[in-house]
Amino acid sequence: MKESSTLLPYLLEWLGRQSRTSVKGLLGRGQVQVNGKPSTHFNTPLNPGDEVFISLEKAPVPFSHPQLKIVWEDDELIVVNKKEGLLSVPDSPSQEHTASFLLSRHVKKTDLRNRIFILHRLDKGTSGLMMFARNRSIQEYLRSNWHAMITRRSYVAVIEGVPEKSEDTIVTYLTENSRMKVFCTGRQQGRKAISHYRVLKSNAACSLIELELETGRKNQIRAQMEFIGHPVAGDPKYGAKTDPGGRLMLHARRLFFRHPATGEEMRFETPIPKRFSELVK
Repeated sequence: MKESSTLLPYLLEWLGRQSRTSVKGLLGRGQVQVNGKPSTHFNTPLNPGDEVFISLEKAPVPFSHPQLKIVWEDDELIVVNKKEGLLSVPDSPSQEHTASFLLSRHVKKTDLRNRIFILHRLDKGTSGLMMFARNRSIQEYLRSNWHAMITRRSYVAVIEGVPEKSEDTIVTYLTENSRMKVFCTGRQQGRKAISHYRVLKSNAACSLIELELETGRKNQIRAQMEFIGHPVAGDPKYGAKTDPGGRLMLHARRLFFRHPATGEEMRFETPIPKRFSELVK
């Protein structure tokens, strides 16, 4: 650097074939360093002797939100850990406080053409792992081959009471009524739902259980737990009479799947929420 200037004019001069928008994109993605430190401001002052480094590899765009954490991100997928209280997707056209909106805003920082595609959902009150596709073809491929690609999905829940069996398989048929509540019905009226559970700990009031899903129907766990007489704590819609944790006590703990681009099995796991363990001592 021989003369005083600011960063954007300097970059435009040295990257003559790049458009102004492309150069600003380099700044926004943290691909420009001044004297060894990333700089994202186009008006950063430059003085004689300053060193400017431009990386051709895209730097990860930082993401921070109190209710959503990105645990994996690549060109095909984003895996997140969602907190309870955050919707997965909007339930009205103007709703913005959702996981999909936050991630859409995040990926557009790299390129305004980027989009997010839903693969599966967690209820607003449910916390834990879920994933989104980065393009339509990945979404369609995973949805079409869901049972082959998902190698393990497990949840933990605090349920009211103690089941008669310490482990069991629940097979029911689910449908939904006009009040948007899923319930168990006959074979002819509903879709088959299969869950495997085992009790991890219990006391006189409640039990901590782990559930492995063989099918992924809407509200499957909540409806089946009500059906066997042990609703998820904090879930009055599905029969709960207690709310010991101040939330729906359901958490998506594990998500294992085969990566649609590489075929590699990806394994993601979160700890059992502290509040869940504290309730069942």
